[in-house]
Amino acid sequence: MAGYTIATTLSRPYDAAVEAVRAALADQGFGILTEIDLRATLKTKLDVDVAPQVILGACRPPLAYEALTAEPSIAAVLPCNVVVRAVDEATTAVEAFDPDAMMGLADNAALHAVAADAKQRITAALAALDAAETED
Repeated sequence: MAGYTIATTLSRPYDAAVEAVRAALADQGFGILTEIDLRATLKTKLDVDVAPQVILGACRPPLAYEALTAEPSIAAVLPCNVVVRAVDEATTAVEAFDPDAMMGLADNAALHAVAADAKQRITAALAALDAAETED
């Protein structure tokens, strides 16, 4: 995967994966602020067909507040985007924006701590999804 995402692939259908991603993010203190159904949007706007996929705008308010306090302009890249995309009937890809990539946008020591916390939590959420895969 590209250097700006943290990713995993799940052996479960798209709808079940979206539900599992929501739960894993919630377990790490993230709520979903926005949801963009890319498949529906691109069908409506361009009349093209793409695999089912959704962008979940995940936010952990304490981290968002810390980031904004350290660097107000960082709001332009909030919330943390998590993409859930069907690969086929039984496989789903999950990719999250890597908070470390934010560090290329602002050289701010306080922001480094926020990014590290966010990355740890997102990585833990994806690891929980991977662990659930081995239990199934």
